Amino acid sequence: MTRRRRRPNFFGWALFGLVVLFGYYLNQVYLPSRPNPFDATPTVTRSPESFVTEAEELFKEGKLLPSIEAYQSAINSSPQNPALYIALARIQVWAGQYEEAQANAENALLLSPENSMAHAVRAWALDFQGGADNNAEALGSIQKAIELDPNNALAHAYYAEILVDSGSFENFEKAALESRTAIDLDPTLLEAHRARAYILENVGSEGNNYELAIQEYRAAIEINGNIPILHMELGRNLRFLGVYEDAIKEFTFANTLNPPDPEPDLLISRTYATMGDFTKALQYAETAVKNRPTDASLHGNYGVMFYRNFDYANAVEQLGLAIDGGLTEDGFPIKGLPLNNELRVIEYYYTYGLALARTNVCGKALQIAQEIQSKVHLDDTSMETINENVNAINEVCQENLNNPAVDTAVPTGEATEAPVETPTP
Repeated sequence: MTRRRRRPNFFGWALFGLVVLFGYYLNQVYLPSRPNPFDATPTVTRSPESFVTEAEELFKEGKLLPSIEAYQSAINSSPQNPALYIALARIQVWAGQYEEAQANAENALLLSPENSMAHAVRAWALDFQGGADNNAEALGSIQKAIELDPNNALAHAYYAEILVDSGSFENFEKAALESRTAIDLDPTLLEAHRARAYILENVGSEGNNYELAIQEYRAAIEINGNIPILHMELGRNLRFLGVYEDAIKEFTFANTLNPPDPEPDLLISRTYATMGDFTKALQYAETAVKNRPTDASLHGNYGVMFYRNFDYANAVEQLGLAIDGGLTEDGFPIKGLPLNNELRVIEYYYTYGLALARTNVCGKALQIAQEIQSKVHLDDTSMETINENVNAINEVCQENLNNPAVDTAVPTGEATEAPVETPTP
């Protein structure tokens, strides 16, 4: 009873209270506001609209492949939007990805079966793949597009081109009407001006009007000057008019826009050959082959340019690959070109025959001459040029028979004649 009471430890209680308050703050306020280090870091998700904007800007700059990638990203972000598949397919046609463009247009149709634009772009992609069956299917698809939307200017522009490519003279006047309709519906549409130019270049009473075609191609280029095919088509018409230097400038610009494409190099090669500058023609023919080493036609052109430079041994090698097929020195497989009524292919055949004759391989040279005579049937003007070269094969082989050569190496002087260039575009 006499023991003294212990006084309360106010300091300890105060310290305990602070600890409790700190624990409450830590668990209820601080930690919930901090990211969990064991959770995955969230990524920023771009909207499909941002990818579309990027794709459109890239297309304006002529960057077709990056534009395609941006549209594919937009589709990944919004896979149920048919407009994205249609936009992608349009760019893929410009980029030469025709089968992929067809597939994406058909993807749009799965989502929206009555979509006029999807039918139209599918038709355009089919037409670019060539062949009578594809053209017939393209006609059906484009007619469906116009039935669904008669005011679809893009569909009318595609229809004009598809009608021309049908090869039927009965369709040519209709094609001209469709090209004018497209421009009337939308004077600012690039494809409308291109379709009109295509008509002026090729069709009926309006065909071979290269001056007006050039104006329309330039109008299309004003809308977007960074699409390679437009510059190639403009250059082709300039070449028809004999404005060779300007044509080469257009082909060269197309080449800068898409360096891996061999087509501009091929066109430059042919233009220099027309100008008589066979050295430069050979250089560009070689570049074209390097860009696409499995293309038989490019090897054929390369062989023609070797022949024009009097290098008959290399001409035989390259034209042999083009016609007979085989493997290149680098191991690339080539599928030979069968003889048909295409002037370019016929040129490869008779030049091959001439090169063989000049290297005294007349057995095969004469077989080629006979094959051309039996299989090729064209208009009188074209046949006159072809027959001149077939007769030249026979004459060279007869000369070899009459005066056997001791040395059949590549001559260093001028050849007595060169194949006459048929008027192929």
